[in-house]
Amino acid sequence: MKPAPLAYARATDIGHALALWREAGPDARLIAGGQSLIAGLNLRLSDVPVVIDITRIESLRGIEEAGTVLRIGALTTHDDIARSALVAQHAPAMAQAAPLIAHAAIRTRGTIGGSLAYADPAAEWPAVVLALEGTIIAASSKGERRIRAEDFFLGLFETALQPFEMIVAVEIPKAAPGERHVVKELARRSGDYAMVGLVARFAGARSRLAFFGVGDTPVLAKGAMTALGSGVEAASAALDGDLDPPDDLQASGAMKRHLAKVLLKRALAEAAG
Repeated sequence: MKPAPLAYARATDIGHALALWREAGPDARLIAGGQSLIAGLNLRLSDVPVVIDITRIESLRGIEEAGTVLRIGALTTHDDIARSALVAQHAPAMAQAAPLIAHAAIRTRGTIGGSLAYADPAAEWPAVVLALEGTIIAASSKGERRIRAEDFFLGLFETALQPFEMIVAVEIPKAAPGERHVVKELARRSGDYAMVGLVARFAGARSRLAFFGVGDTPVLAKGAMTALGSGVEAASAALDGDLDPPDDLQASGAMKRHLAKVLLKRALAEAAG
């Protein structure tokens, strides 16, 4: 199928993009990589009168050190992240997660900002920024706003972004010495969305376990995090209280909870090794 007729505008900078958006109205959409938006338009799942192309805004690209964090521009592609030496050194979970996203052609076009704004609960980046205590930087005509990952994902495809507010970057704290990151997921085929996935940061009392594909948002398994000090079985058992996955076309909720325990045990074994 093809999309319904719509208008197109290209922004030259962030201010221009925000001005075009307000002029076009709240039903207009920003387009970056377009890997989710174009598919939705082609299937006519939404009525979008105007798309505003932000792909030429160079200030939204790139990965750089900013003190104790990595700042990653919203237009940075999954492939850019996978290939970055800075990411591999300071945010290993991101380096592990990027190659798991869809297929190579999509990784060269899809962007981290687009993924976070879309907020698919089965996607890797929302769980990664949650596990690593990332901060989403959003811009509007009022200036920039910083949103903790824990406050950003509100529901199924729902975020804390306000009308006419766009993601411009994400900041990820650098891994501390001795910190271990492990990303695991189970999918029916390579490139499919995961039935269940886990992003684990093992850092003593600051360890975090973020699961994806198990709810309307990525889920921070706080009970299992607390139980990590009591051993593998205790942490695994605690997932019964942390996760309540719904049944879907991929697996039943009970199966997803079982797979989450499998992934946690594998992640703990890999971190120990």
